[in-house]
Amino acid sequence: MDGHRTETAREAEDDRSGTASPSPLPILPRERAAIFLLGFAAFLPLYAPQSVLPQLASSFQASPAETGAVIGATTLAVALSAPLAGPLTDRFGRKRSMLTAIAILVPLTLLLTLCGSLNELLAVRFSQGIVLPALFTGAVAYIGTRWEGTRGASVTGMFVTGSAIGGFAGRFVSGLVADIAGWQSGFAALAAVSAFCAVFVALWLTPDRGRGTGSILANIRGMGTHLQDGRIRAVSLCGGTVLFSMTGCLSYLGFHLAEPPFGLTAAGIGLVFLVYPLSATAPLVNSRLLRLLGTGNAYRVAFGVCAVGQLLLLLPDLTAVVAGTGIFLGGVFLCQSLALGYVGRVATANKGAAAGLYVCCFYLGGSLGAIMPGLLWKTAGWPGCVALVLAALATGALISLAMREEKRRAAEPV
Repeated sequence: MDGHRTETAREAEDDRSGTASPSPLPILPRERAAIFLLGFAAFLPLYAPQSVLPQLASSFQASPAETGAVIGATTLAVALSAPLAGPLTDRFGRKRSMLTAIAILVPLTLLLTLCGSLNELLAVRFSQGIVLPALFTGAVAYIGTRWEGTRGASVTGMFVTGSAIGGFAGRFVSGLVADIAGWQSGFAALAAVSAFCAVFVALWLTPDRGRGTGSILANIRGMGTHLQDGRIRAVSLCGGTVLFSMTGCLSYLGFHLAEPPFGLTAAGIGLVFLVYPLSATAPLVNSRLLRLLGTGNAYRVAFGVCAVGQLLLLLPDLTAVVAGTGIFLGGVFLCQSLALGYVGRVATANKGAAAGLYVCCFYLGGSLGAIMPGLLWKTAGWPGCVALVLAALATGALISLAMREEKRRAAEPV
C-alpha cells in the first residue's frame, strides 16, 4: 500500500503465521477518528426507521407487523450475507471494501425516499442489509491486523462508541427531520451524513492490501464445525434472543409512545433514544462481572437487567419509559459484550467462522423480533409485546446454562 508496503507485508505474514508484529504501530489521531466514523456509518441506517415506523404505517396503510418488517428485512439480509463478508473484505482489502459499502449505502438510502409502496421499501432495506456486514467485519478485521493488545482494544472501543452514537443518530435524525418535512426527508438527511463519513474515512484511514485468507466455502464449513460445540451453539442462540428482544422492543416502542397517554411525535420518539449512547457504556463493567460471577452467571445478570427495564416500560409515565429504555439497552449491550468475549475464548480455532455463526444467529433473532410482536399487537398491544420480549429473555437465560468454560480458558486474554 502507498507509503506502508513494508507494514502491510508484515501484517500479512503475521496473519499467516499467527505471530505478533514485532513493532507495534502507533495509533494516529486521524485513524481513531476514521474508525469512529466507520462504526457510526455502520449503524446509522440499520435501525433508523424505528422512530418513524408509525409514520410509515400511516403512509402505506400497513399494520404494525407489516411495518416492523422494514427492520426485519435488513437484519435478515445481514444474517444471510455475514458469512460472505469476511473472506470478501480480506480478498479485496478492508479499507476498499468498507468505502465501497458506504458508497453503495448512500444511493440506497436516497432510494428509500422514492419508494411508493411498502414492498419497494422492504426491497431497498434488504439491499442495505446485504451491504452492511462489509463494514462490521471489515472494521474488526482491520483493527485486529493493524493493532494488538491494549492499542487494539482502545481502537475497538472507538468503533463501539461510534456504533452506539450512530445507532442513536440514525433514529434521532430520521425522527427529527420527519416531523419537519416527512419521513422521506429524514432518509435523505441520513444519506448526506453517510456521504460525509465516506469522505473522511477515505482521507484519514490508512490503506491496506487485499489478501487471500480463505474461501467463502471454507468459512461456511468452519461455521458448521462450530455448530457441533454446544457452548458455541448456546451463545449463538442466546445472541439471537438478545436481538429478538431489542428489535421487538424498540421497533414497537414508537407505536406505544405515539398513542395516549404519551402522544409523542416522531421527533419526540427519537429523543427517547438519547439514552442509547449512555447505555452503551454498560460493557465497561463486564470484566468485573466475569471475575465476580463467571461467564454464565454474569450473562444471566445481564438478562435480568434487561427484564427490569422491560417491566418499567409497562408504566404509563414517560420518565419511567425513558429510564426503562436506558436500563433495557444497558442490559442488551452488556449481553452483547459478554457474548463476543465468550466466543473469542471458547473458539480455539477458526475464530472468524465462530464469530460469523454468532452474527448469523444474532441477526436472525433480530429479524423475528421485528415481526412477531406485531402479530400480537392487534389483540394484546404493548403489554403483549413486553410479555413476548420477557419470554425471549427467559429463554436466553435458560440457554445460557450451557455457557460453561474451563477456568484455564477464562483466564486467557480475549
